[in-house]
Amino acid sequence: MADMDMTETERDQFLAAVRVGILAIDHPGHGPLALPIWYHWQDGQVLISMDGSSLKARLLRAAGRATMTVQNEAPPYQYVSVAGPVEVVAETLDNLALATRYLGPELGKWYADTNPSTADTVVVHLTPQKWRTCDFGKGM
Repeated sequence: MADMDMTETERDQFLAAVRVGILAIDHPGHGPLALPIWYHWQDGQVLISMDGSSLKARLLRAAGRATMTVQNEAPPYQYVSVAGPVEVVAETLDNLALATRYLGPELGKWYADTNPSTADTVVVHLTPQKWRTCDFGKGM
């Protein structure tokens, strides 16, 4: 079977495209907490905005690391999984830019206006240490 790993360039392009990620965090006494998230891939880091008092943020602070998986749901299937340490920072991402990225200009503006950033908004910086990638199109 052909090597189906993505190159670094392919991986960066894949993460830069508009896709929903699944963030997985250790949740002691339970299975991992795995939730869909919007993200930015910027300067070699995954950036995720969230409410600083949410369960996600509390678990991320406690665990100090997380995994995010992003996939293409249409054949030929592709995925990127990145794991590493996280830093939860009291800052905000451009809510309008993020909403527009995922919803388009009109619905993105409505979403950003309806869901403004709050004083408790944080940005999670996930720094990649471990990669898993696959492009099943390379095996065809």
